[in-house]
Amino acid sequence: MTSQPLLSVRDLTVSFRTSGGPTSVVRDLNFDVPRGGALGIVGESGSGKSMTSLAIMGLLPKGGSATGVVEFDGTDLMGLSDAHMRSYRGDRIAMIFQDPLSSLNPYYTVGTQIAEAYLSHRTGVSQKAARRVAIEAMERVHIRDAATRVDYYPHQFSGGMRQRIMIAMALSMDPDLIIADEPTTALDVTVQAQILDLLSEIRRETGAGLILITHDLAVVSEVADSVVVMRSGDVVESGTTEQIFTDPQAEYTERLLDAVPRIDDEIGTLRTTAIPTQTGGARV
Repeated sequence: MTSQPLLSVRDLTVSFRTSGGPTSVVRDLNFDVPRGGALGIVGESGSGKSMTSLAIMGLLPKGGSATGVVEFDGTDLMGLSDAHMRSYRGDRIAMIFQDPLSSLNPYYTVGTQIAEAYLSHRTGVSQKAARRVAIEAMERVHIRDAATRVDYYPHQFSGGMRQRIMIAMALSMDPDLIIADEPTTALDVTVQAQILDLLSEIRRETGAGLILITHDLAVVSEVADSVVVMRSGDVVESGTTEQIFTDPQAEYTERLLDAVPRIDDEIGTLRTTAIPTQTGGARV
């Protein structure tokens, strides 16, 4: 008998109102995230990856709507009121956004911003206690001298350190599920590796489930147990990470894999293949 997944998404469709009528940007999406498991959602820009995460969080932009079932720990989030959803968002489900520079407020210290997230979900907690939580969260993501740097502003950190701050903010609530939307974008390969190692470490230590959204299959191979490959709002294929990497069934997945640089590539060569443009929302 298998245990109930932490997150179960069934027939998720995301649409937006347009002058020509409703337009679907995600269609009939299905996947599970087991407790302590890691799912990678992969695809090029515009494939519907981020819209999927925003639908789960109840944060779709104006004009957007979602149908289907998003069942988290036995509760269908799609049927919750905004007020009830806020009790899940940030507390039991945390999201790490792809651009920490724009996600962090430049006018407030990082400690204030981490503490604010904690205070918003914990009643009767003092500012002193929230500050202590912020310092501990920064220490958990290996930021040195956290007791001092908690009073630094975002611009006083590098890009990699700002991403660690975003992860610390997510961890401050001890969430059951972490959604990381392109967490390594614009970071050099060394810092990327550090962030991926950190996410894997957090998953092992806390038992939290993880959804990793990226366009980079190489990133997924480092972290995820299973993979959903998306294109133009549709699922191209899904399976375990090993299956996707060793025996891809869709041409689109093969092309994405071909785009990943390999260590055995000859110096001075460029091994790329074009991915044909998909029109009309047709499946691959």
